[in-house]
Amino acid sequence: MSDDLADKRRAYVATIRSLYRKERAFGFLASLAGVLLLIWGREVPGAPAWATPTGLLVIGAGWLLFAYVIVRRTRYVRTHPFDPQS
Repeated sequence: MSDDLADKRRAYVATIRSLYRKERAFGFLASLAGVLLLIWGREVPGAPAWATPTGLLVIGAGWLLFAYVIVRRTRYVRTHPFDPQS
């Protein structure tokens, strides 16, 4: 593979990886916050009763955001396939 083609492929992969970076970070932080809320609700005596279900909902929201990013990136790749001639 020529260096020019390898550079184009690296740029294409870098573009795909940079798509929806904020959403992925927010999904990760939501999942982390949900896990911490879940642990707090289950392990700490005197924690409010709403902490555990809220933690589960926040984890679910984070994972839904991950699924959204996967779908959007897949759509992008299908509409912008790697073309070495471009």
